[in-house]
Amino acid sequence: MAQEIERKFLVNMDKVHLPDQGLTICQGYIQTADKTTVRIRIMGDKAFLTLKGASKGISRSEFEYEIPVTDARQMLDELCTGPVVYKTRYLITHKSHLWELDIFTGDNQGLIVAEVELDSENEQPELPDWITQEVTGDKRYYNSNLLTHPFKNW
Repeated sequence: MAQEIERKFLVNMDKVHLPDQGLTICQGYIQTADKTTVRIRIMGDKAFLTLKGASKGISRSEFEYEIPVTDARQMLDELCTGPVVYKTRYLITHKSHLWELDIFTGDNQGLIVAEVELDSENEQPELPDWITQEVTGDKRYYNSNLLTHPFKNW
């Protein structure tokens, strides 16, 4: 089974050296009857359909499939409820881990979050000096929650 194990943190942008290029991301969510998350994401010139199970600690099942961008646009327009999330993602390697630093725009302007994927829940990655507060498990920072409770309203 595919599994996602990740931790999420807030960032001090004064200490970050961003790569020259970031990936523009637009994503929306299809409403489900249970705790399954169904995400449609356009990232650069590619698109993905992702299904995620309920979180258990910092882990959850995750299945991601590349789909045609035209299909993703139609799904975002016709199947996703509410607004979409816009952000730019920067990939930063620190020690032995790849960090995904997301700078949100639109209704979530001002929110900056870094995530790191782990091989096990017990793994302790060395944190970059630009990490401030851990927000793993804080539902306010779930991308799916930012649709209905955007950062601008906090």
